[in-house]
Amino acid sequence: FDMTRLRLHTTRPPGRSPRSQPPNQQRGAALVVGLILLVILTMLALTGTNTSRTELVMAQNEQFRKNAALAASAGIERAIGALGAVPAVPGAAPTLVENVALVPGEAERYTTTSRYVGDEMNLPQSSANRFIGLHYEITSDGTSVRDANDRLVQGIMVVTTSGGAAGEQSMGQIGTGLP
Repeated sequence: FDMTRLRLHTTRPPGRSPRSQPPNQQRGAALVVGLILLVILTMLALTGTNTSRTELVMAQNEQFRKNAALAASAGIERAIGALGAVPAVPGAAPTLVENVALVPGEAERYTTTSRYVGDEMNLPQSSANRFIGLHYEITSDGTSVRDANDRLVQGIMVVTTSGGAAGEQSMGQIGTGLP
């Protein structure tokens, strides 16, 4: 009885285990796994792209909000410079400056409302009540593109010489000021 003949008469090809599948079925499984991995990678790429777009829009919105805040701040500064035109009479109508472009041709704008609030007669360290404080309130609304807006409210006290009735105080420089 020869053992070499038994090996030659086996039904399976050499190099194959009895548990392995035919080649056609293995190729189909590799294709399915490859397609699943490709779909997963595509979804990850699309998610990353959408996330970066959203972050870009958020950064732009923040910049527009800052531009609106700068416009509101510029409105406060310009309203402080024009306080002499605001009537210093209790109950007087507020002075309104509407829709001023921060830079001509740009979208950033501001609207200010300045109103007189009242007097303060006894200022600390004022000699014999020679000075009074005139209290004002300025509200400035700044706007920019994409409906970005910001509101600032600033209280101002102007120290001036006393004398005369309410509303007759004059604002001006006392002395020479700083060099």
